[in-house]
Amino acid sequence: MPLILPLSPDDNEEVAKLAAFFNETLGFCPNSVLTMQRRPEIAKAFINLNKAVMENHGRVTSGLKRLIGYVASHAAGCQYCQAHTIRAAQRYGEPDEKLEHIWEYPRSPLFTDAERTALDFAIAASSVPNGANEEIAEQLRKYWDDGEIVEILAVVALFGYLNRWNDSMGTELEAPAAESGQRYLAATGWNPGKHG
Repeated sequence: MPLILPLSPDDNEEVAKLAAFFNETLGFCPNSVLTMQRRPEIAKAFINLNKAVMENHGRVTSGLKRLIGYVASHAAGCQYCQAHTIRAAQRYGEPDEKLEHIWEYPRSPLFTDAERTALDFAIAASSVPNGANEEIAEQLRKYWDDGEIVEILAVVALFGYLNRWNDSMGTELEAPAAESGQRYLAATGWNPGKHG
């Protein structure tokens, strides 16, 4: 059972308006946001940060940002966020084959060298202790400019917050996200765990 139960999606009108963003991303408002809205300023700040981080500026595509969020959440061990990010990656156009073989990214022709480098960095930056080092930074700079690196790290940092929130809260996983987790991730060991 979650530490705190989520409120109704229409509990706070301002939060509900901002949370419409998640209807595009996931097809529903996440229970994490519905829990945050017990303090509406936290929910509103989080949604606005999420929108800013996930805004598509070009080469760090919406789909890649969700894959970065996925590998960062996997490194942190958050099953809830893994299911959400894989679902969002699919909704933003990442092909099924790529999602089903995400952990083959270091060798798979489905991924570009730039994508591999971003995913390597996401894992290193999400690890405790932090594994980002000069060798990874050098690789990152080969493929991405300063603004793009800021975008990539912003995704990692955003999911650092969400991973802590959802694992500590024991946030209940919504049915559509659970379905995406089963479809794309179960073969590699994913399960909803305490979020089921």
